Amino acid sequence: MSRISRRRAIVSTMATALAAGVTANSQDKKMSKSATWDSIVIGAGVFGAWTAWYLRKAGRRVLLLDALGAANARASSGGESRLTRGSYGSDEVYTRFALNSLSQWKWLSGQSGLPVFHPTGIVFFFQKREAYVDQSLEVHRRLQLPTQELDRAALERRYPQATWKDIEVGLLEPGFGVLMARRAVQTLVGAFVKSGGEYRVAAVKPPAADRALSQVELSDGTTVSAGNYIFAGGPWLPRLFPRLLGQRIFVTRQEVFFFAPPAGDARFGAASLPGWADFNDGDIYYGMPDLEGRGFKIAHDKHGPPIDPDRGDRVASPGALADVRAYMARRFPALANAPLNEERVCQYENSSNGDLLIDRHPTADNVLLVGAGSGHGFKHGPEVGRYASELLTGKLKTVEPRFSLETKAEQQNRAVH
Repeated sequence: MSRISRRRAIVSTMATALAAGVTANSQDKKMSKSATWDSIVIGAGVFGAWTAWYLRKAGRRVLLLDALGAANARASSGGESRLTRGSYGSDEVYTRFALNSLSQWKWLSGQSGLPVFHPTGIVFFFQKREAYVDQSLEVHRRLQLPTQELDRAALERRYPQATWKDIEVGLLEPGFGVLMARRAVQTLVGAFVKSGGEYRVAAVKPPAADRALSQVELSDGTTVSAGNYIFAGGPWLPRLFPRLLGQRIFVTRQEVFFFAPPAGDARFGAASLPGWADFNDGDIYYGMPDLEGRGFKIAHDKHGPPIDPDRGDRVASPGALADVRAYMARRFPALANAPLNEERVCQYENSSNGDLLIDRHPTADNVLLVGAGSGHGFKHGPEVGRYASELLTGKLKTVEPRFSLETKAEQQNRAVH
């Protein structure tokens, strides 16, 4: 058996074991209509799973629900991999969230038979010395991050597989890297169930949240009750609360591609190339080295057209493929004609400016809304879960105004990169 085949067999075995563990601990238990929990979390993506985990750690009885299953293929957390980085310009709140999440990602990686976190490092590069560069460096110095500033000559020496003639400066973040998204969420849900949490695949009907909720109805007619309800439904949040969020969260189609490096060419593997992002005057391209034999990943961080998370097709567009091929020809010329291994269509659920949403419902005070990952949210999952659970339990000392519902406008104007 080849190394890739063995790897796939291990992943398949883990997925089967996780599914079996979840079934044995939760789905086989018939929930009565009078069943009550301290908290019910709707949505087993990265935000919902970490919130459920932290509430369970706080001793709460927690039920976690997902309509299609944890990190399913239509969820924003259901893809293969995500970057984690600490460069956010002057937006220190996100640098802190990314940094504080790292230890939890490393812990979770130790719970899985295969890595959840690959410590590849990240290089973020810029055509000119933007204010964003100096603001990021100032924040990193304050937080004592070991970020290195690289000029063009240093980039050329370290990473000759890329073309740097148009780049003035890069920021190398050696402590960050790549997260295996689907594996991470499913591993965490397994740990949550093992800790005594309950998990069930079930859809929730949109609630009438004009006052505090006493129960929620599931699609099978079952009702479940809790003291608090956390809605972390990702791209489905606007459907669950159409009047409140239908015009405040924008669900857009995003396309990512994996290409096969030349056989025997190690230049595009994790030992030679970190995760990377090209600021590109704010029109960011990003990617990852060839990890676990999937191929070299590349995507254009540009908001695509609207997508229906239930009905939208998941076939990549020829224009998006041509776009990333043109970019590779310019930046990674050895991959210009590389064969396509895989294409994926997922979605972002964007707030108007890119800020996260973690706030109570304005009329149902026992409902917490958690979402608007806006394409950069996955890396912050552990801190989002901690923040949300501490907000619910009254432990949170300082509320972050930028996560409030009132700051979410109805016109897109992304400011967070």
